[in-house]
Amino acid sequence: MMTEPSPFLDLKHVSFAYPDEAPVVSCLSLSLAAGDFHCLVGRSGCGKTTLLKCASGLLRSTSGTVRIDGKPLSGPSRHVGFVFQTPSLLEWRTVRDNVLLPIALHRRVTRLDHDHALGLLAQMGIADHADRYPQNLSGGQQSRVALARALVTNPPALCMDEPFAALDAITRDELQNDLRQLTRASGTTVLFVTHDISEAVRLASHVSVMDAGQITRSLNVDLPIPADARYATKAAALGQEIRAALMPSPKVAGA
Repeated sequence: MMTEPSPFLDLKHVSFAYPDEAPVVSCLSLSLAAGDFHCLVGRSGCGKTTLLKCASGLLRSTSGTVRIDGKPLSGPSRHVGFVFQTPSLLEWRTVRDNVLLPIALHRRVTRLDHDHALGLLAQMGIADHADRYPQNLSGGQQSRVALARALVTNPPALCMDEPFAALDAITRDELQNDLRQLTRASGTTVLFVTHDISEAVRLASHVSVMDAGQITRSLNVDLPIPADARYATKAAALGQEIRAALMPSPKVAGA
């Protein structure tokens, strides 16, 4: 009898509340297998970003457990990269040094580290900007640098909080392709927050819908990467299913 593999990122009965306030996340459980690309969608204020920060160790849950590869996560970890809504680059550091920052904070940067950083920048088409400063880059280029910075330590898991929301449609499409190619090639497990249903369907292997601090619906996205025109109908149907799950439940008269 075959047994299912243990989840790589495992949240069990996780809750989070600020002092003297109602829970933002309430007794939520979520499991991601190694290599999953899992999108969280939901209305503003539903708890997506709070859950993402609990999953990455940036916030410590009020109750419940978070495990990475079977080991408890009690704080920020080099095993989990994080990409914020804005690139948050250090303006006084070059692109190369911004990418290498997670390594420089822990140990001396080596020539191999420099080569790895340049390789990531080359994969994103901006290796020739390695010695420039963030203020000389476009928004899309800054987002590519932030992604390279998150990946430079080869973290097995990556948490991303709407990293492409402020970009124009063409740049967003390009970065979605870059992200999917890089994470698939490395087998990185991704938990990705987005408000964009189309983005979720395009990127994810699984989508979870959140409302009021809980997951109300989960779907498998069985589409090839990238999906061509033959799968447009299926992608549209999945989008409609997610959109329906995001709609508030109708109130019953007299309730």
